[in-house]
Amino acid sequence: MHNTVPPGYKQTEVGVIPEDWEVKLLGELAEFVTSGSRGWAEFYSESGALFIRSQNVRDGRLSFEDTQHVRPPLGAEGNRTKVYRNDLLITITGNSVGNVALVEQDFKEAYISQHVGMVRLHEAELGEYVCRYLSPNSPGNSQIAGSQSGQSKPGLNLQNLRDFRIAVPPTLPEQRAIATALSDVDALIASLDKLIAKKCDMKQAAMQELLTGKRRLPGFSGEWEVKRLGEICPLQRGFDLPTSQLRTGYFPVVYSNGVMNYHACCMVKGPGVVTGRSGTIGNVHYVEDDYWPHNTSLWVTSFKGNSPKFIFYLLTYIGLDKFGTGSGVPTLNRNDVHAHRTIIPPTEAEQTAIAAILSDMDAEIASLEQKRDKTRLMKQGMMQELLTGRIRLV
Repeated sequence: MHNTVPPGYKQTEVGVIPEDWEVKLLGELAEFVTSGSRGWAEFYSESGALFIRSQNVRDGRLSFEDTQHVRPPLGAEGNRTKVYRNDLLITITGNSVGNVALVEQDFKEAYISQHVGMVRLHEAELGEYVCRYLSPNSPGNSQIAGSQSGQSKPGLNLQNLRDFRIAVPPTLPEQRAIATALSDVDALIASLDKLIAKKCDMKQAAMQELLTGKRRLPGFSGEWEVKRLGEICPLQRGFDLPTSQLRTGYFPVVYSNGVMNYHACCMVKGPGVVTGRSGTIGNVHYVEDDYWPHNTSLWVTSFKGNSPKFIFYLLTYIGLDKFGTGSGVPTLNRNDVHAHRTIIPPTEAEQTAIAAILSDMDAEIASLEQKRDKTRLMKQGMMQELLTGRIRLV
């Protein structure tokens, strides 16, 4: 069955696009295409010009969480790799090949590394649109993967960059409208990321206060008790479950890195607290219902009258990875865990109240993460619709 091209559209090398759109090579749109030079490490300095490396080029934007400065050499080589506003930067080597960013600010002085390609367009106003067209998960980004096929080491050369095909809307207002719509979604995602990070910091601060007795909740009194973890939540190795014996069911199988399968029967009544015994250690998992702790894990055999959810947060806060041994495959030494002394509230009621506050904070963070993930999916859908002209913005 042949795919039909809708009226008003045409089939091109980049797929079906509106008849009034053009397909242009990036080299045709560019004033010049270049990349950074080798050997700049000798010019590294504590201050001076900004040195833009592959880790600074993210999904559409520059990020400077990891910053390097240089004192560049004089002459043409430095001038060739100097960065200006509206330059398009693309990572061309390494694990992040194909990340794209638009330079949106004026730098006093900035240069690119050998792992970054730079495209300076004839029409600077087209930069935002081209950046969106080539960004990860966009229709144009698949060309980046295609350019690397058959190569033993991921990478792009300058001719690859020049040969990228761009579907270009006929007018600047339409180009701007598409770029702005996607930019607005990016801004929403960024604001959610920032809010999630803030809520995680608030939760960490709350754990430090509530799980150490620095802050007491209203209505509770009495001295906290010092006990060994072995007295309040003894751990035991989980149970073997070869893949050949796994039968699909309703009971979660908790491995060292969390729930990875569901089995037809269980070994332990819930609720439960499980942590990694070997491989992935340090993560703590709370299970509401009956479950099967895998032999790669350790599970709490008895809560000794304590709140299970409180024990989950307590072990998370303590950080069990510090009890790991072995350099190859880390293993959690449960004897060291059992010997560790900690303080706990004298009543289960206070423990439950503390756990409820932290659970509410976790629920809020999970809700924000779900909203962010949905927004990311929405953005992917928008890119497929807007950057192919299936939806036209007036």
